[in-house]
Amino acid sequence: MFLKIHRSPQTRDIVAVCDGELINTIISDGDVKVHITEAFYGTRRASADEVREALKTAENANIMGERAAAIAIELGLVSRAGCIMIGSIPHALIFRL
Repeated sequence: MFLKIHRSPQTRDIVAVCDGELINTIISDGDVKVHITEAFYGTRRASADEVREALKTAENANIMGERAAAIAIELGLVSRAGCIMIGSIPHALIFRL
């Protein structure tokens, strides 16, 4: 998986995580088209344990892919029904208020 934490002094950090095989691809479903880029999801490969730790403390997260979503589900951060399906790829957004 790829993991990148977007840090900003004006807003809360955003944890971006996606399955490795999705990086630099375009997925689509009907009129919806998503370009999964290194610019957003990063170039650093992360283990499942690193992803778990980042998501546990994340106030905002953008999760793309089957394995990445499974970790968020395992942690109770999102349900399977709470994932948006883009074709066969699950996508989840988490916002803690």
